[in-house]
Amino acid sequence: MEQFIARLMGEEASLWTLFLSSLLGATVLPGGSEAVLFALLKLHPDLLWPALASATLGNTLGGMTSYLLGRFLPRDRDHRAAAWLRRHGSPVLLLAWAPLVGDALCVAAGWLRINPWYAVLFMFIGKGARYGVVTLVAA
Repeated sequence: MEQFIARLMGEEASLWTLFLSSLLGATVLPGGSEAVLFALLKLHPDLLWPALASATLGNTLGGMTSYLLGRFLPRDRDHRAAAWLRRHGSPVLLLAWAPLVGDALCVAAGWLRINPWYAVLFMFIGKGARYGVVTLVAA
């Protein structure tokens, strides 16, 4: 089965698929970008660094999409994720990769108008670390 998938998906197509899977997986849509990264690295182990960069960039951009959506939410009441983020600041976005709470943290960061440069920095670091662990397991 792996050889069939390998022939079906060349290296460039694999990286784009990983990027899109990572981007969509960081929004409110469900996704399994870790599985896509793992499979890509099993098929193309020589793509470790491009795959890690593609997954991290896609997932960070997806998180920033949630951040932008949060900027458009009405500011009529405080939410639990927003209160926690307000108390601890933008480094909390290191956890933007976490299932369930990660999306809420990204939306809350936008809602609170957290500095977007800090938001993208901490999201990128946290998400990159998570994908780094996946690459270690796949290697």
